[in-house]
Amino acid sequence: MPGQITNPNNRKSAMTNDQLTGSIQALLDEYKKAIAELMSVIQPINNKELSTVVDDKTNDPSCRSIQTILTHVVYAGYGYTIFIENSIGHNKERMRKVIFGNVNQYIEELNAMFAYCETFFKNNTNLEIEQTDASKKITTHWGQQYDIEQLLEHAIVHILRHRRQIEIFIKKQRF
Repeated sequence: MPGQITNPNNRKSAMTNDQLTGSIQALLDEYKKAIAELMSVIQPINNKELSTVVDDKTNDPSCRSIQTILTHVVYAGYGYTIFIENSIGHNKERMRKVIFGNVNQYIEELNAMFAYCETFFKNNTNLEIEQTDASKKITTHWGQQYDIEQLLEHAIVHILRHRRQIEIFIKKQRF
C-alpha cells in the first residue's frame, strides 16, 4: 500500500499520508524512503555487530558503534518533530535516549519515530513550512535556524548520512 514503510521483516507499518498534500507529502515520502533504506541496511546486523565499538578514536559518543548511531538517529528524529511542535506553541520536552539491544527494536522505533512525525503533520495541516523571516525560524539547541521545510530536509539528510556511516562500520567489521 502506498505511503507505508515496509520494514525488512516484511511487516507494514500502519502509516499513511493520505491526508497530506504538496511539499509536506513530498518531504514525508522522502523521509520514509530514507528510513526504509536505513532499515534495509541494518536488518542483517547481529547483536555483536550492533554493539561493537568500531570508532574508538571519535570524540562523539554517538558515533562509536552502530548501536550508538541508531540511538542518536532515533533520538534526533523525535527531536526534529518536537522542535516543530514547540515552534507552534507546544511545550514538549525531548524524549530521553534509549539504547536497544537488537536491530528489530531499532526498526520498530524508527517506524514509531516516523509515525510520530507524520501524525503531527496530519494534525497540523495549515502550517507555513517556508519562512523567510528569521525571527520566525526554529532555533535548534546547536544554534542553527531552520524553517519547517528546512528542518524536515535536514531530518532526511541526517538519516542518509548515518546510513552511509553504518554501511562503512559494517564493512570495517566484516572485512
